[in-house]
Amino acid sequence: MTVSDIASAPSIRVSAAVIRDTSGRLLLVRKAGTTAFMQPGGKPEPGESPAETLVRELREELGVEVAVDDLRPRGVFRAVAANEAGHTVIADVFDVPLTGQEPRAAAEIAELRWVGEAEAQTLQVAPLARDHFLID
Repeated sequence: MTVSDIASAPSIRVSAAVIRDTSGRLLLVRKAGTTAFMQPGGKPEPGESPAETLVRELREELGVEVAVDDLRPRGVFRAVAANEAGHTVIADVFDVPLTGQEPRAAAEIAELRWVGEAEAQTLQVAPLARDHFLID
């Protein structure tokens, strides 16, 4: 997709997390039935703020508990959607500390990995994570 295609494509609004380990690797997940690794997060339920969406999604997908006040907003980012052809994703992105918690794959998450730049070259990584957050 070109830049103008991204701007005019149907969009999907999500909340996404930037979670890093002590080595600086980015936590990525792969949902069941998909091939691309992406940041944890997801779509809002009616009435949820972006931060509330992310808190709920992290609990459901990774079994971790964070508070809205623990999230640090990074901004809103746009990229080609990894799993919905012809769509873009508009993501409210937050830095998320996981002090003392070990994430685990739950709900629709088939796999999770801590990924650095070198390993990212060997994986199919969603454009949002690849283009904006793998190099920090």
